[in-house]
Amino acid sequence: MMAEMGNLWEDYRKQARQLENEIDLKLISFSKLGTNFSFSDTYSDKSPLLNKNGSEHMFETMEMEIEQLLAKLTEVNDHMAEYTQSISSASPSAALLHTLKRHRDILQDYSQEFQKTKANITAIREREDLLGSVHRDINAYKNSSGLNRRTDLYLKEHEHIRNVAIATKESLDFQKKTLSGITQTINSLANRFPMINSLMQRIHIRKRRDSIILASVIATCIIVLLLYMFH
Repeated sequence: MMAEMGNLWEDYRKQARQLENEIDLKLISFSKLGTNFSFSDTYSDKSPLLNKNGSEHMFETMEMEIEQLLAKLTEVNDHMAEYTQSISSASPSAALLHTLKRHRDILQDYSQEFQKTKANITAIREREDLLGSVHRDINAYKNSSGLNRRTDLYLKEHEHIRNVAIATKESLDFQKKTLSGITQTINSLANRFPMINSLMQRIHIRKRRDSIILASVIATCIIVLLLYMFH
């Protein structure tokens, strides 16, 4: 009986490690998808800013796959928790509890990273949609004449630029809050478990990378706006 219970625990651990590896690879691809969202060569109604039949479909597919994997990993963690409570009437060993906590921490980290990357990609898509709308308005102006249309165009440009600024500010605020919460959690864990310092370093590296990517996107947006406003 004890041997069967031991085999059950090992099966749970094997499933958890396999799912963690799959999620890690998916998150890397998901993050690359966000950095690969780029401006099209031409902005028009026939050539949208994003390839909606490709990039958006891939984004939605990967989002669903990661959510399913996280749900499966949550279920396995729940089974492991139930196991530690049912192996005997006595308290489970410290080793089992430590293993269970480690897998739960990994699940929490992956869930937070997924939500952060998802929010970043959504913000990029929204900003690019706004810029595409601005460019189409500029093209409409170039194909028309009259003082009234020029005034209307300037008003629309001003409104679109304002919307871009608001969307950027909201994205930065969200990322600041998310990263602050992650940092507090990890610092707390680091004080209790020194071995996770390597995990903190990885997160800090990703944080710097995300900041660089966001700054590059914002700079590119501003440059494109200026180029087409004074073209």
